[in-house]
Amino acid sequence: MRRLASLALIALVLTAPTAARQSPVTQDIGTTAFESYVESLRQQAGIPAISGALVQDGVIVWERGLGFANVEGKVRATPDTPYPVADLSQPFAAVLLLQCVDQRRLALDAPLQQYGVKTQDQSATLRQLLSHSANAAGGAFKYDPERYAQLTAAMEYCAPQPYRKSVAHRLLERLAMIDSVPGRDMRGPEAAADGLFAQGALERYARSLERMAMPYRVDKNRRATRSEVPVDGLTAASGLVSTVRDLARFDAALDSDILMDKETLAASWSPTLAPDRSALPTGLGWFVQNYRGTPVVWHFGVIPNAYSALIVKVPSRRATMILLANSDGLAHPYQLEAGDVTRSLFASVFLRMLL
Repeated sequence: MRRLASLALIALVLTAPTAARQSPVTQDIGTTAFESYVESLRQQAGIPAISGALVQDGVIVWERGLGFANVEGKVRATPDTPYPVADLSQPFAAVLLLQCVDQRRLALDAPLQQYGVKTQDQSATLRQLLSHSANAAGGAFKYDPERYAQLTAAMEYCAPQPYRKSVAHRLLERLAMIDSVPGRDMRGPEAAADGLFAQGALERYARSLERMAMPYRVDKNRRATRSEVPVDGLTAASGLVSTVRDLARFDAALDSDILMDKETLAASWSPTLAPDRSALPTGLGWFVQNYRGTPVVWHFGVIPNAYSALIVKVPSRRATMILLANSDGLAHPYQLEAGDVTRSLFASVFLRMLL
């Protein structure tokens, strides 16, 4: 009964979309409560643009671009505006690595050094790095993207090819994430030099990068000024460029159990246990916690003074919120690296609406 009530509330307060998988019966009811809250929070934080989507049962039930992807050029954000998603690249790495576990090419609790991964702690395991618990005393949680990036080598051991090729072939192409790019360095003659990608793919990547939202620094008076971000490649920890529509495809694939075994997915969305049997705020590649007694799975991304991203999933409701922004305002003020998504006003709006 509670689930039916939640779904009814979703139907009442969300706008009908154009979707990654089209919803067959939808009616645009105008400005929704959720959209109004997000737009109000965007303006309060001075974020130039937010692109957002809500996904229910694998279907986008609301999507919108709010504000300007390019303030100076007056280019409005849309649901297919590309953004660097930073740390939100980590769940993609987790999917690939857990596929390797399902295929028995990697073991969760074997020392990573046996797979050619150079770690300061010789006993560090895949489970520990995926849960950000490898280099903290007693196995406790410590969010460490640089440590997580070392999993790039583990994936290249499992699939002996450059990591970005595995991401592109096994996820982006398979899921028709046509506006996503495996690294912001994927344009120009340098990208074509290694011969990893067909010319058509390189041209598609270049078009997405040309449309990418501009990065902004927002001061305490909510004034946004253009910032500069060094061009980076793709690692297990960061570097993916994507859109909310493409991320909705990834989300739907997770919920439909086509990317990994059900048991493996359940493990990745369950709290990792420290040696003292206490629960960490992370599963395998995701943050996990309870809200009003209901499990919540989430992750964030942030490039300071430039970009931020947030995905919040409630698996029992098969509902997901995806937000991307061209400032750090979705993540930086809320210290999400501490492991509590309820600090985020954006996440709280979604969770209070749903649960």
